[in-house]
Amino acid sequence: MSETRVLNGSEIVIECLKEQGVKTVFGYPGGAILNIYDALYKHQDEITHILTSHEQGAAHAADGYARATGKVGVCLATSGPGATNLVTGIATACMDSIPMVAITCNVTTGLLGRDSFQEVDIAGVTMPITKYSFIVKDISQLANVIRRAFTIAQSGRPGPVLIDITKDVTSAEWEYTPMEPEPVVRQKDTICDEDIETALEMIRKAKKPFIFVGGGAVLSDAGEEIYTLAHRIHAPVADSLMAKGAFNGTDELYAGMVGMHGTKTSNFGISECDLLIVAGARFSDRVTGNASKFARNAKILQFDVDAAEINKNIRVDASVIGDLKLILRRLNARLDPVNHDEWVQHIEMMKEMYPLRYDKSRLTGPFIIETIDELTNGDAVICTDVGQHQMWAAQYYKFRKPRTLLTSGGLGTMGYGLGAAIGAKMGCGDMGCPDKPVFNIAGDGCFRMNMNEVATAARYNIPIIEVIMNNQVLGMVRQWQTLFYGKRYSHTVLNDAVDFVKVSEAMGAKAYRVTSKEELRPVLEEAMALNAPVVIDCQIHCDDRVYPMVSPGAPIQDAFDDTDLKID
Repeated sequence: MSETRVLNGSEIVIECLKEQGVKTVFGYPGGAILNIYDALYKHQDEITHILTSHEQGAAHAADGYARATGKVGVCLATSGPGATNLVTGIATACMDSIPMVAITCNVTTGLLGRDSFQEVDIAGVTMPITKYSFIVKDISQLANVIRRAFTIAQSGRPGPVLIDITKDVTSAEWEYTPMEPEPVVRQKDTICDEDIETALEMIRKAKKPFIFVGGGAVLSDAGEEIYTLAHRIHAPVADSLMAKGAFNGTDELYAGMVGMHGTKTSNFGISECDLLIVAGARFSDRVTGNASKFARNAKILQFDVDAAEINKNIRVDASVIGDLKLILRRLNARLDPVNHDEWVQHIEMMKEMYPLRYDKSRLTGPFIIETIDELTNGDAVICTDVGQHQMWAAQYYKFRKPRTLLTSGGLGTMGYGLGAAIGAKMGCGDMGCPDKPVFNIAGDGCFRMNMNEVATAARYNIPIIEVIMNNQVLGMVRQWQTLFYGKRYSHTVLNDAVDFVKVSEAMGAKAYRVTSKEELRPVLEEAMALNAPVVIDCQIHCDDRVYPMVSPGAPIQDAFDDTDLKID
């Protein structure tokens, strides 16, 4: 029998984290959470704490850790502004279904509701952006709440959970008995035989099947099953931004990303297919465009772990609810190989007709991404912030494996990537691959949001490579202003005296400025060899644009690029 001990609440928190296999946490201390930090000090040989420059950076780091490893990310913050500074990071994780546990501490129980110093109802604030928000005011409930939080974060459709603990609970004493973590069981009780039969019949009847892979394929580790399905039924595959790497981007059946900045091939293919198989995708508006015209010629078959996603944005003809990996295993076991040569050849023809292209005469975002892809052979973790650089990374890096693109897809959080890269690099170390390169691709607007986390990387010598695509404007917003707002560049020009190289060096990182194609490769090679935090300021033109593009509200088959549109 496990030994029962009397511990204070802070020690119980640490013991429960150790139970869950937590090796690294990210956070920022303050008065209300000091007891937990004192306990953490005593266990620093067992749990590594990364002190970020801002609580938002801690939340993004925990998120990046979770995305890179598949494990639960953990962040800590104190009461009041410490807790509210986590909110954007929690919302980011919520929108992308990322398992995360945020632990905050509040004022003592007797001071709750009295507008006490640094008091805020963080459980109430985060209720809409978490799977569950706890407030612990009874020491006897603390261990069970922490264990439940980790189970909830990982079960079914993953997501963030918040635990708020009053300060008196962190100092009170209670009996603690170690427990093995509750196993996370894949959701299979909702997978109905009748639904499987319907899915099989639809797939067998299809003449022009098309597979659309969403982020759920990454979360359920269903990459092998997606590959088997695609090759067994000989169907082209498109992915969403969140699904990158779930299906190998170099595979012959891969047609490219779908949606606002997807390839014409994928957008046209989905519009022409007679069966759209949707694997773990939520039909974001950035994917569907005009929802009433999305896949109008197709029957739609949706697989998802969350029943709430069925018919939420797009009406489907049939669905199977449950863990995607288990659904696909059951389908693949009963599907015979078939050829759709004429259909696949048509998709291949479109790939040749509508390739991604860019100006190769000068330094551009796509060239930077392609060079990173070549130097890493696709074996790196790529984090991004949000904007043009994010889309170029998705378009031009050939993601071969899941959990190698970490990006804010649902919330679109500028400033996400640097904290996420720190978390991902720590996660790589905890998973036994400390030498895997980790890049963050940022725009200059995003870098300004959370550049203080360069100091975090430097403090701990976390060897991430921050690549800034510096066009001295808010690039994606400027692109919209060019196309849809008559070139009225209202407050999107960032051309000022800020020197990112000097700023980065002042925070302790090695920094470079790149202004030409010829300079890029040697700088990247040196950065990868340094094994230290590096910032590379790449100067690109302010009017480089992301193509293809679908106008907001238009159907995805109306995708256009620079050959369809003449702009001065």
